[in-house]
Amino acid sequence: MTLIDLLLCILLWALVLAGAVPVLILTVQVLASLPALRPAPTAPRRPSLAVLIPAHDEAGQIAATVAALRPGLAAGDRLLVVADNCRDATAATARAAGAEVVERDDPARRGKGYALDFGYRHLAHTGPPETLVVVDADCVLSPAALDRIARLSAALDGPVQAAYRLDPPPQASSALRLATVATALKQIGRPLGGSRLGWPCGISGTGFAVPTRLLGTVGLASGHLAEDVKLGLDLALAGHPPRFCPEAEVTSALPAGAAARQAQQTRWEHGHLSLILPYAGALLRAALRRGDARLAAMALDLCVLPLVTLALAEAGLAGLALVWWAVGGGAGPLLITVASLAVLVLAFGLAARRWGRGLLRWQDLAALPRLVAGKAGILGRFAARRQTEWVRTERAEAGKSAG
Repeated sequence: MTLIDLLLCILLWALVLAGAVPVLILTVQVLASLPALRPAPTAPRRPSLAVLIPAHDEAGQIAATVAALRPGLAAGDRLLVVADNCRDATAATARAAGAEVVERDDPARRGKGYALDFGYRHLAHTGPPETLVVVDADCVLSPAALDRIARLSAALDGPVQAAYRLDPPPQASSALRLATVATALKQIGRPLGGSRLGWPCGISGTGFAVPTRLLGTVGLASGHLAEDVKLGLDLALAGHPPRFCPEAEVTSALPAGAAARQAQQTRWEHGHLSLILPYAGALLRAALRRGDARLAAMALDLCVLPLVTLALAEAGLAGLALVWWAVGGGAGPLLITVASLAVLVLAFGLAARRWGRGLLRWQDLAALPRLVAGKAGILGRFAARRQTEWVRTERAEAGKSAG
């Protein structure tokens, strides 16, 4: 074997083993998520709180969101809507619904992170509550769920994320049902499995509570595509890894239009991918320095790509391993990548049975090639011309997606 062959062999083995790690992590999370959820006691003390709703052109949805939240407020609690760079009647509609409203007009700095920072500073200037709860303008968080995450956040003195459920619209296509199951695995199944193993979770951007004093340790003002994930990672590095609360749910709807779904997925995945390199290493270094295994678990979880994207990455590694075997380089890498793909299929089957019951049908699998092609396009654009500017997801008035 020449030196070049040896270096290629080492590189391929490194890629194959690195690719097997996220498959293993995802499978462990899926297995841990399978048992039925058992009721957990509610923390005894309810802190004073403010609900912050960042809203950009949400006149059609904001009144319903405010109306759903108001019954959960106690005396002294606040409900603040940040009408962020709005071109419609979001501010007036929110005021009419009974919310406190501040308006932000700064087209040069677009993104939810800037709206959150604006709202937080307004609350801090006028007397901050103990706990801040963030809810997207198109989401529903019941009074019971609001109460539970606020109490748990106060009891843990740290950030708490509710289970974020995205429901398909009526008469959803097969591709949309598959996307719904994959999203449920990402937003509920994996965090639930991780929490049962004692791992932290990420922030989903809506339905999370955090002690207000902790927000001074991180920078909220950001136009990052995945400002929610970034916030959770920043809080973890500051010593406050988020915890998952599966007993509380915040719900929204997936966008029905194919273009809107593609835009949403592009923003989510490009944002996620752009965070892996800078944050995975930082979390691992912090875990070693502090002796905190939770940060290492968070780093590993960050490296787990969404299901279809992970499958595409594994398939690409399998193709490289097949070429290596075909030119006489050995079958080891090929066997590992094939085994990883088989385990990934098994994990998807278990997840679909747990999270897709009553939703997914066998004939829906026919839409997989179209779903895979869409994901491949998103990955290709990340490599060639990644999205860096925050773009609002267009949605119908009757049912909107998060963000």
